[in-house]
Amino acid sequence: MNKFGKILDGKLDDLKRSYDEFSALQVDQEITGDGDVCLESRQKTIARPVEVSAPGTFAKHKIRRLRLEPCDQEGWYFNRTDLPDSMPIKVSTRNVWTTGDLVSSIVLRSGNSHNYVRLAEHMIALKAGLDVDNLMISMESGDPPLFDHGSLDLVDALMEAGRKEQDKPLRYYTVKEPVSIVNYHGRFMIFNPPEKGKYRLEIDCARNFSNAIGAQRIKFTLNEKTFRHGATARTNTTTKQMFFCLTIGKFFADVRHIGYNRKNVLIAAKRRYLNEPRLMHNGKSLEAAWHRANLDLLAGLALLEEGRFIGSISDYRGSHFMDVEMMKLLYANDLLVEVKA
Repeated sequence: MNKFGKILDGKLDDLKRSYDEFSALQVDQEITGDGDVCLESRQKTIARPVEVSAPGTFAKHKIRRLRLEPCDQEGWYFNRTDLPDSMPIKVSTRNVWTTGDLVSSIVLRSGNSHNYVRLAEHMIALKAGLDVDNLMISMESGDPPLFDHGSLDLVDALMEAGRKEQDKPLRYYTVKEPVSIVNYHGRFMIFNPPEKGKYRLEIDCARNFSNAIGAQRIKFTLNEKTFRHGATARTNTTTKQMFFCLTIGKFFADVRHIGYNRKNVLIAAKRRYLNEPRLMHNGKSLEAAWHRANLDLLAGLALLEEGRFIGSISDYRGSHFMDVEMMKLLYANDLLVEVKA
């Protein structure tokens, strides 16, 4: 049981069985070793505002803009400029409204029920993946832009914006002990503290689908290079889901005007992809695994209100719901501890 630690949710038998599946998968790509952090760092914001825009995720016929602005408050915030009487939404576990049903995603909300941001994960993942600790994101609606290259446009915008160091210490957190969660489908997450002297975030992530995506496993140390690499990965979907969106889905407000197309999502049929897959390595696309690790899992870690998470994470077929559930359980069970120099 030592390798699973404290099981916060789920059954040990399910975890054992699923962990054996996970361990049997070959590692398709490994990029580790460069990513140690300085525990005496200072917080940063961006040096100047920048803007990005693209057609809307849920309103494809409208252009949606994000204005990324320097911020003196600790944390990341979304400011709905179309709701002037609402407070900015802080990126936090306490502000997660839902992880979606018809369209699985993290939706953040604060106060007024109209004050929400949909598909927040592809934006807030940058909080965990880059060196920007404090940021204000202004939006004209709760519908974010949908880019053709994952979140690379956002990464490039934040890099272009430069950095301004702030007179506040940057805090790093980890788990007090190994912890895990698992569901009855065998999806699991295991969080471990960092090895002594190795202050970094290491991720071992695997997907396993019964379609063209198949089994994929990647291991990497988080740093600017590996994050930028994975940030190009698009959301993956099945031909069945795409068919639903284009037909019966027209009857549902959630997907009636959704902007998914062959450029901005990866479409997997039973035995092949219906569009060109990306992030090829040794002749195999690892786009689904990189998307899960960099733009979904890291979005869960971004829900940490203060500071950054370090340690190691094993993730097998994880989901937005599990990401949020793990963070909630870490707070509820007082399992997060600050790492001191």
